[in-house]
Amino acid sequence: MKIVHVASELFPYMKTGGLADAVASLAGTMADRGHEVAVFLPGYRSALDHPGAKSAERTFRIRIELGSELMSGEVRVFSPRKNLRVHLICRDEYFDRRHPYGNGERDYEDNADRFIFFAKGAIEALRLADLQADVVHAHDWQTSLVPLLLRDAERRHGVTLAMKTVFTIHNIAFQGVFPSRVFPRTNLPEELNNIDGLEYYNQINLLKGGILFADRVTTVSPRYAQEIQTPEFGCGLDGVVQTRAEDIKGLLNGIDTAVWNPAVDALLPARYSSANMAGKAVCRTALLKSQSFDVKFTGPIYGMVCRLAEQKGIDLLLANADFFLNQNCRLIILGSGEKRYEEALQALAARAPQRIALCAKHDETMSHLIEGGSDFFMMPSLFEPCGLNQMYSQAYGTIPLVSRVGGLADTVTDADTDPVNGTGLTFPPTNAGLADGLQRSLLLFADKARLAAVQKRGMERDFSWAQAAAAYEQLYQDSL
Repeated sequence: MKIVHVASELFPYMKTGGLADAVASLAGTMADRGHEVAVFLPGYRSALDHPGAKSAERTFRIRIELGSELMSGEVRVFSPRKNLRVHLICRDEYFDRRHPYGNGERDYEDNADRFIFFAKGAIEALRLADLQADVVHAHDWQTSLVPLLLRDAERRHGVTLAMKTVFTIHNIAFQGVFPSRVFPRTNLPEELNNIDGLEYYNQINLLKGGILFADRVTTVSPRYAQEIQTPEFGCGLDGVVQTRAEDIKGLLNGIDTAVWNPAVDALLPARYSSANMAGKAVCRTALLKSQSFDVKFTGPIYGMVCRLAEQKGIDLLLANADFFLNQNCRLIILGSGEKRYEEALQALAARAPQRIALCAKHDETMSHLIEGGSDFFMMPSLFEPCGLNQMYSQAYGTIPLVSRVGGLADTVTDADTDPVNGTGLTFPPTNAGLADGLQRSLLLFADKARLAAVQKRGMERDFSWAQAAAAYEQLYQDSL
């Protein structure tokens, strides 16, 4: 098949979260399975500075209508591996920025123009390159107009650009809602600016367009596909999602086992496997040392790597601060995000600098060390479409301590309720739920034989993209 992905992130060229890893792994695995794969990505500075992009095999110009304006851009094409090509849609005014969506305090004011231009640019590049895709697969709100714009372009130019379109909701909380005055920038027919189209409470909602107009809609876990059809998790679009109930499917993401595998992980100070766990003790010592903690500490280490945002359950963590202040344990958090959470966690760490550490940054090496050196990995998320770290954690013999929501519930089996198959500890996303999970983690840590059994079961689970990609491959074939 000829498969085209359109996404706002792609590892290693731009990454703020799991989207970049998921798209890179899916595209790469499909290429390895013999499919012709192309990925369209905004021409961010970090992408243009990557060695692969500097040796582009082809560049060409595009001209894009944005309302009454005609804007130019450039497409740079390079091939990082066999059967895979990356197309960077470049316009410095829009994409030569350090961060993809905002400055950390607020979103960029021109995000609507930026990502409408990107979506249109991808389709125009698709047309000029004559790729004749079997499937065009768009991801999240930044590309959610692609299915609609693609069919509109086919109508206007009298060509076929793709047989089928697929749209994946990675997180329905982010919807691309903009003032109604943005609609003319799409150059779509005016009849689409209504309740059955993009209109949303006198604004426009780009995510709604992807849900309504793609041939198939997917989410990144089976449970999340059901959750977003309810008012509790649908973020105002549950009714829209319900209209596509027959065409929506939850497909669990996988993990890149070439990158996230403690037996071969070059970012760890020592490698290890379920058959020989000695290297995990070395990672533990290195993790303690990295935060200037006593390397002879023998109690449990709790790790956390995430965006510091409400979704990730930071309020639940702060509500349970006394546990980390009073118990004989260590807490190491890696992540940045909302200023209020950074400040609250910095204040917590300042109260107990020998027990709690916050690394308020993005650090890929540190994220691997936390997975390798921690005893428990915390994800007290209020909702979690899929989550990857709970799968990384199981692969690394680090017990996931997670909320019973979305992909977390699909991938972690509670060791107390199911002693035979359990691979972690799960709890409802409440203050009391996390408090109970933390207390149960102490009991598990104290029982070394049981702890080792839970670790081993987690490390032997198969979360590889070979499994996940086969499900997407079947979806594509069924659609065609």
